[in-house]
Amino acid sequence: MGSRVLVEPLPCSGSWNMAVDEVLLEASAVSGSSALRIYEWDAATVSLGYFQSAEDPSLESRFPGLAKVRRLSGGGAILHHHEVTYSITIADGHPLSVSPGVLYEEVHRRVIGLLAAWGIEVNLRGEAIKFAAEPFLCFSRGDARDIVIGRHKVMGSAQRRRRGAVLQHGSLLLSRSDFAPEFPGLVELAGLTRQRREVALALADALVSLLPGDPIEAGLTELEHLQAEELTRSRYANLSR
Repeated sequence: MGSRVLVEPLPCSGSWNMAVDEVLLEASAVSGSSALRIYEWDAATVSLGYFQSAEDPSLESRFPGLAKVRRLSGGGAILHHHEVTYSITIADGHPLSVSPGVLYEEVHRRVIGLLAAWGIEVNLRGEAIKFAAEPFLCFSRGDARDIVIGRHKVMGSAQRRRRGAVLQHGSLLLSRSDFAPEFPGLVELAGLTRQRREVALALADALVSLLPGDPIEAGLTELEHLQAEELTRSRYANLSR
């Protein structure tokens, strides 16, 4: 299998979203395929970074009753609510898989270009913000490659590698969530008027050129679907690693 694009037709659960991302990473590691996936979340969900403790008191004190899942990638926790999420998997040996920074920069540069075409000026943060102790939430942290409007992060990304293949996924924050009102999105910061589905399709168009070869629109194979179902049950139904 070569390169494929998956734009999910409906929002999915956090456990399913993370399981599919892992299945696509494994496919890249095993078969050398690459994929771009655009998806949404069917409920407000907190994803913990891979190395974060599920016992962190911030998890329940801030987000009691919300769905929770652990990501394969590192970094801080993310509240996924009013956003569009992308994931991209690149096989070992491709220039975009060699250095972590290259894929970050190429994805974020294209997102900046997409938003500029809509009259929304965003930038890379340019310089990391240092903290004595890293904040629990990713959007409170400050990586140099974050996409920002002023001091507000509107996109951050994270990676996981497996046998040379790389998975990168990230969240484009469209609007503020009542569960994390300190993080305004593109609606509040720039007056975004486009609907979420339009943003998802435009994001796919902006990023598809990163995939090698001639990408096709294709969903999971039957085997991959079964693998994702198994991972949903065995790995992503709880917060254990």
